[in-house]
Amino acid sequence: MTNSAIRTENLVKTYRNVSALRGLNLNVPEGAVYALVGPNGAGKTTAIKILMNIFGATHGHAEVLGVDSTRLRGRMFSSIGYVSENQESLDWMRVDAFFCFLRPFYPTWDRDLENELVRQFDLPPDRRLGELSRGVRMKAALASSLAYHPKLIVLDEPFTGLDPLVRDELIQGLLDRAEESTILISSHDLAEVETFVSHVGYLELGELRCSEELSSLTGRFREVELTFAMPPALPSVVPKSWLQISSSAAVVRFIESHFDPEKTDEQIRTLLGTAQNVTFTPMSLRSIFLAMAKTAREPA
Repeated sequence: MTNSAIRTENLVKTYRNVSALRGLNLNVPEGAVYALVGPNGAGKTTAIKILMNIFGATHGHAEVLGVDSTRLRGRMFSSIGYVSENQESLDWMRVDAFFCFLRPFYPTWDRDLENELVRQFDLPPDRRLGELSRGVRMKAALASSLAYHPKLIVLDEPFTGLDPLVRDELIQGLLDRAEESTILISSHDLAEVETFVSHVGYLELGELRCSEELSSLTGRFREVELTFAMPPALPSVVPKSWLQISSSAAVVRFIESHFDPEKTDEQIRTLLGTAQNVTFTPMSLRSIFLAMAKTAREPA
């Protein structure tokens, strides 16, 4: 059984009359590169701040590296690297002084790795943090969170507003450390995270709609297009795994959310008859979650 680096049970967070999290049950396996994705306002940052003990939950329980998140403090963070989109920096410090300031707080700080990260991210040691572009400040923050070999790396919307080159450099820096750490990254940029994560969870309106390995998720979704000799009659009842079924003349389209070549083909022939042409097209992560979101909004 795989151990969990992060686990939440029925996590609820309310602000007056607003429910930011609604019974979140999240499990991030050790060694995973897990993307928590969803639109702005979905509750991603709220969940991460509860995990990092920045504020408490209204109800529920959260564990980080086997420790109740409400007990995280001080030296316990020497095993966790945390970088936030809106993280404040010591703008008056030079980059080299910033690293010097942080070293005593982390017993496992690795000076050789620090120097390697400075070179990899092309950080200017003699420049003040406040003089750097947002992208370079983000690289400095990430380098400072990697230099002590954390067991868990938590990144809250790290790529927002960054140019593609800086994003690629940050991603490569993360992947270079992936073998020794579990990584949790929140993002609303589905195309970005799809290129490198191992697991994905989709959060919407404070609820986790889906959580699984990326290969499993993309493997079970297909866009289906069927062409018939004559326009078929759509059945009144279709499999629950068929989403957004529609027809136009002799063409029927739908999304299969539990694709199995033999089973799906048999269901098509049973319910619609023999098609002249059948195509099963793999879907991007963005297309999958758009389909899930649209289906959730359809009247029952």
